[in-house]
Amino acid sequence: MTDGVSSTRVAAYLREAILSGELAPGARIRQEDVAERLGASRLPVREALRILAADGLVEHEAHKGARVPRLSQHEVDVVYRMRERLEPIAIVESMPHLDDGAHEQLEEVQRRIEDNTDVEKFLDLDREFHMLTYSGCHVDTLMTVVTRLWNSTQHHRRTYLALAGHRAMWAVNAEHRLILDAVRRGDADDAERYLGGHIRRTRIELSHHPEVFR
Repeated sequence: MTDGVSSTRVAAYLREAILSGELAPGARIRQEDVAERLGASRLPVREALRILAADGLVEHEAHKGARVPRLSQHEVDVVYRMRERLEPIAIVESMPHLDDGAHEQLEEVQRRIEDNTDVEKFLDLDREFHMLTYSGCHVDTLMTVVTRLWNSTQHHRRTYLALAGHRAMWAVNAEHRLILDAVRRGDADDAERYLGGHIRRTRIELSHHPEVFR
């Protein structure tokens, strides 16, 4: 093994494994296994796990080590209620700083979402769309929390979409179009309302699928 592998590279590898579902909620992350796979020493792996813990992707249990967090149905409901309140603030803070170029980027991402039928690609593009709408928000504390909340519910969005299929994607696309229209018009009230409703609908849909949390 070598110290040539950086903690940034290890963190990127683990982040992708968690967000893609390769490492599922509750999965243990053994430092020695990661180090061996990447040809790294234990030091950058430990540092990578600290980075991912700050991002909400890893948690540490006393005497058990690191694992991917597993949330109960109630915890996910609370996370979504937090998102309903925080993300409308983020989009309002962001909108004055989004120029025509950003609007065109959003339009292009949304076109790609509508042309896509693959769940994993849909998740990536959906995240890209929303994070772009928040990209003008310069309140770092707010965006750190928003990112953590997104990370913590990635698995549940994937499982729900796999169950609901194209019906869920159609609803998301319709709501995205409303949000994009409000952003283009610079209407903060509509942007807040459409985004809050968008997040709330997903929260309610998830509440009807307890199998997602098993």
